Amino acid sequence: MLVTLEGIDGSGKTTVWEALRETRDDGYAFTREPTDSWYGEAVLRSVRDDDADPLAEAFLYTADHAAHLSRLVRPALERGDIVVSDRYSDSRYAYQGVALSGRVPRPMRFLRDVHEPWTREPDLTLYFDVDPHTAAERAGATNKFEQAEFLADVRENYERLVEADPERFVRIDATRSPDAVAERVEAVFDARVD
Repeated sequence: MLVTLEGIDGSGKTTVWEALRETRDDGYAFTREPTDSWYGEAVLRSVRDDDADPLAEAFLYTADHAAHLSRLVRPALERGDIVVSDRYSDSRYAYQGVALSGRVPRPMRFLRDVHEPWTREPDLTLYFDVDPHTAAERAGATNKFEQAEFLADVRENYERLVEADPERFVRIDATRSPDAVAERVEAVFDARVD
């Protein structure tokens, strides 16, 4: 089973991912995108470059995703592990869908079409929902992807993804206290994963 944690920067999903790693071990593989491979390092370099070309950046993220699938996700699933990924392809659709606006027609559709022949769709996605201003404050607004205005557009893209696949997505109210968010996530894992 492939479980992904998604949401705008500052939504708390990474904090929950780290907490899950402490409570679940055998039979679980925890991972994230961007990865810690050289592909992921290239992505992070691009994120720090305010002048990075959005299309080139989208393909860096895509290359990192392809390597992630072949090196970790597919082998772990073949072993029978439950894979829990902090970010996955939906992040690309939501974030690069905004970054590519005006560069390609229907950017989210373009990105989904690029991925469709080879990616592995998640079985379950926990979507950590929080308003963009709160998220930007939490994240520190340290790069181009953490600005409230940008995050507002990303959030709209996430909402489109949730609307298109409501059975896969579980909305987590990320405005609640960290303990309440963690309890909700544990309940979802108890009901749908474990």
